[in-house]
Amino acid sequence: MASTATLYTAEVLGLATGLSRYPLSDDLPLRGSARSKSCGSSLELGLALDSEGRIARIGLKAHACAIGQASAAIFAAAAEGVTLAQIERAEGEISHWLTDASPLPDWPGLGAIAAARDYPARHGAILLAWRAALMALA
Repeated sequence: MASTATLYTAEVLGLATGLSRYPLSDDLPLRGSARSKSCGSSLELGLALDSEGRIARIGLKAHACAIGQASAAIFAAAAEGVTLAQIERAEGEISHWLTDASPLPDWPGLGAIAAARDYPARHGAILLAWRAALMALA
């Protein structure tokens, strides 16, 4: 198991504090939320789509550990222009990556939280943004 120093790197903590760039505002019409059963972390998400059904804007409000917050920031940084199908695929790939020996999924920035794979209690927090987005787009 990785040490907590390896888990909570300066990069992870920087990502966690970067959520302020994605405020959850009332003008985001699509809403979703997710809660981790393993740690109690939660996330609220708002989205606005463009005319082709792709994410145009995103807002987040997280009540999560630094890993959950960093993961949400990683999601938000790459979410613009993404479709429901791409989020579904990424959520499935991340879920498999967390539970088996599959390679790191191809979502930009996930390498920053790769050490959290060794902490099963953090897995639910990692998936919060993808699951909240799936709820918002359902």
